[in-house]
Amino acid sequence: MQYWPAGELPTTEKVILAITYFYDTVPMDVDNIPKPISDALVGLVYVNDDQVTDVVCRKRDLNSDMRITNPSSVLAEGFSRGNEFLYIVVEGAPDQEVIS
Repeated sequence: MQYWPAGELPTTEKVILAITYFYDTVPMDVDNIPKPISDALVGLVYVNDDQVTDVVCRKRDLNSDMRITNPSSVLAEGFSRGNEFLYIVVEGAPDQEVIS
């Protein structure tokens, strides 16, 4: 909630949810990550989690030799803290009639 623009109403459009879990020690299973996040965004980002048509979920080791290009200010802040963190992006869903 702290990074969501004040006064921004939840969308009623279909969305894609992209989650990256940056971990430092023992990672959790990637398949256990999306559901609680999707549920937590109801009423803040979207009206109902059935609007989520696509989910991309990744886990990345903070101790690896990652190369980050053009990070957003939020992503850069996550790295600067030096702890495990989640980076979540919600965007308009792709065309539901096209599979590529």
